[in-house]
Amino acid sequence: MTRRMTMVGFMQAGNVTVYSGSWRYPSADLSFLTMDYYQRIARTLEQGKFDLVFFDDRLAMPGIYGNSVAEAVRRGARPVKLDLTAVLGGIIGATSRIGVGATYSTTYYEPFHVARTFATLDHLSGGRAAWNVVTSVNDSEGQNFGRDSHFGHDERYDRAQEFLEATTALWDSWDDDALIMDQESGEFADPDKVREVNFEGKWFRVRGPLTVPRTPQGRPTILQAGSSGRGREFAAEWADLVFTADPGLSVAQQHYSDQKQRVAEFGRDPDDVKILPMAYAVVGETQSIAEEKERLFLDAYVHPAASLALLSEVMNYDFAKHDLDDPVTAEMTEASSGIRGLAEGVKRHLNRDDLTVRDLAAHRATLLQGPRFVGTAERVADQMQEWFESGACDGFVLAATHLPGAFEEFVRMVVPILQERGLFRREYEGPTLRDQLGIKRPGSVR
Repeated sequence: MTRRMTMVGFMQAGNVTVYSGSWRYPSADLSFLTMDYYQRIARTLEQGKFDLVFFDDRLAMPGIYGNSVAEAVRRGARPVKLDLTAVLGGIIGATSRIGVGATYSTTYYEPFHVARTFATLDHLSGGRAAWNVVTSVNDSEGQNFGRDSHFGHDERYDRAQEFLEATTALWDSWDDDALIMDQESGEFADPDKVREVNFEGKWFRVRGPLTVPRTPQGRPTILQAGSSGRGREFAAEWADLVFTADPGLSVAQQHYSDQKQRVAEFGRDPDDVKILPMAYAVVGETQSIAEEKERLFLDAYVHPAASLALLSEVMNYDFAKHDLDDPVTAEMTEASSGIRGLAEGVKRHLNRDDLTVRDLAAHRATLLQGPRFVGTAERVADQMQEWFESGACDGFVLAATHLPGAFEEFVRMVVPILQERGLFRREYEGPTLRDQLGIKRPGSVR
């Protein structure tokens, strides 16, 4: 089969995209507390033949900055985060082919709960469910679940490793052909094909079996976005889709090669794991129109306090104690237990080591550490094609500057060009998300 781009629409169930000023854009739809809002966006992405609509999540308001949620609430810096199970359920009912994905934490949930949730979504969607595995990032989340502080980086990944082992064992506790459902004989399922898992580890003990039969995909599709060395190893072992945030083509090529090699070292087929940088696409009828849109998105509607609130959240470090022009020191980054690699990514993007708090805030607010494709539809397609064909990626996680307009413009203007060039599908390949991605369905594991 001809190699084609994998395309994921990145969402958040709240008032903003990953861009902290998106809710202020004049044409932004602010009906994010209604189901119609999410269904409309998902139908747009399905019209554009996207593989997946995926929702990011956190389990707390940004409250690290100044030890308060005040600025996050005042500036609309991700204070709203709806429950994703309900949102995905509504999207499943309004679509038929696009994958539906959600973030669930291995730090603050339990394996049985997550296994049952995503197995249920996979059945109800006809095999379209995906789980974005995260370890969570900050103390505010821990404090909503009875902890004074968050687990350390390596401890979170130790727990996540066990979590995936237990969860996949639960998904595999039913054989594909366990259900009989013979109404005449009264035999519902074969007990020899439904097994307890009896998982015991440092963090979890799970008896099983799962109360949901084996799903259309065998296992729901797994997404992961770790960028540290430990994160890359975890993704190589478990992920079907790996999100990256590489600032430039050469860095992305190095990351792509490294991640594929790690996948192979785990005995997996590298072609079954898709590497997808998160990107913005700002499309205009002319280059100057696109550049003006970009200026408005990235400058006019961003408040510094919103940026710092989000930066403090993601790095688990209170930046209220610093001025914007304070240098970013080694002591500062070492004191952070949040996402590692953010500061290094910004350094690579700016091509210098002398970062300030202002630099970090600007990049956190606008996701400048990932690629931005700005221009006419032809120009945006050219840039995406260059990344795709030069060993930098297998597709993209497209983040919207505003909703629903950014996705509507991309589907209307850019997707037809990618299709004409043979880079993107014209029709869906099959009923399940794994069919769309072209990755193998795992068989029953005894």
